[in-house]
Amino acid sequence: MRKGWMAALMLLPALARADVIGEVSTVFKWVGPNDKIVVEAFDDPKVAGVSCYLSRAKTGGVKGGLGLAEDRAEASISCRQVGPIRFAGELKDGEVVFQQRTSLVFKTMQVVRFFDKKRNALVYLVYSDRVIEGSPQNAVTAIPIMPWPEK
Repeated sequence: MRKGWMAALMLLPALARADVIGEVSTVFKWVGPNDKIVVEAFDDPKVAGVSCYLSRAKTGGVKGGLGLAEDRAEASISCRQVGPIRFAGELKDGEVVFQQRTSLVFKTMQVVRFFDKKRNALVYLVYSDRVIEGSPQNAVTAIPIMPWPEK
């Protein structure tokens, strides 16, 4: 039984985990946490040498404090080359590299990666989707793959 669970987990895509860099309050709430903008960073799990910074809205109040609120779809992303770029396996266009739940059940924010061969660049797109209806709001960033100076 245990081996079956381990095998199932191995089939799941490797998604990045985000570190919270900081946050700012945007709306004061009398009860529960304030609405805020959160800045997080994550490293691409399949591309060593790439880090992405994501800012997104986080709903506060009682519902937000209990994890029941639906966060807004707005998000911004900026990815940078932070070291020599090395690929861990084949890259698939539109592959999800980061995903976060933004409502109790039906809404997620995700970052997908594309490889622009013609321009030798990695392109990252952040957007929000919902089971029934997603949002056209999105943000994009691109990283030209450049040689990295050795020390």
